[in-house]
Amino acid sequence: MLVECGVKFLGFPLVLDIHREDLTVHEAAAIVKAMRSHATFFLITYLARSSEILALCDLLGVSMVQLHAAVDVGDLRSLRTKRPGLRVVKSLIVRSDNCDELADEVGRFAPWVDTFITDTYDPATGASGATGKTHDWSVSRRLVELSPKPVVLAGGLNPGNVRAAIAAVQPAGVDVHTGIEGPDGRKRRDLTEHFVAEARAGFAQA
Repeated sequence: MLVECGVKFLGFPLVLDIHREDLTVHEAAAIVKAMRSHATFFLITYLARSSEILALCDLLGVSMVQLHAAVDVGDLRSLRTKRPGLRVVKSLIVRSDNCDELADEVGRFAPWVDTFITDTYDPATGASGATGKTHDWSVSRRLVELSPKPVVLAGGLNPGNVRAAIAAVQPAGVDVHTGIEGPDGRKRRDLTEHFVAEARAGFAQA
C-alpha cells in the first residue's frame, strides 16, 4: 500500500531503545526479499557498534541504515571501511537548546555519512524520534544550511503540515511515521496519499 501511494523509502525500526518493534527481523527480511524491486528498504536502529549494525543489515538484506544512537566517529569510520557500499543516515535529535551541539555533530559526522535526518526529542518519554512531535524548524533549517550532506526532515510531520515544513526547512526529503497512522497504529491509505501529494507539492514550490 505504501509503495502504491508513492513512498520511495521504507524503514524497519529494529533493536530500539524505548519503542517496541512492529515486526521481527525475519518477518521484515521476508518483506525486503519479496519487494526489494519496488522500493528502497532500510534498517532503523539504536545499535551503535559497527559489527552489530552490519550483522543486522545482513540479516535484513538491506544496504542502507538509519542510526539513532550516539554513535561515535570511530564506528562510523569502521562502517565506511568495512562496507563502502552501505548508505548511512545519521540522526540529529533536536532538543530545546542543542542547536550548537548539532552543528558540531554535522561537522564531525559529515565525512562518514551519506545523509542526515533531523528528528524530535520527547522529554516526557525520553524518546529520540517516532514521537509524533514537531520541533523548532529553524534549527533544522540551520542544519540544512551548514551540512555538506543532504538533510531529511522528520518529527511530527503529517498531511496538514508537511508543505509548510518543506517551505520552512528546505530539506532534501521528508520522513513520516505516526502522521499517517490511524488510531489503531496502522498506516492509512488516505492519509498516506494525502501526505505524498502535499510533500510533492511542497518540493515543487521550494
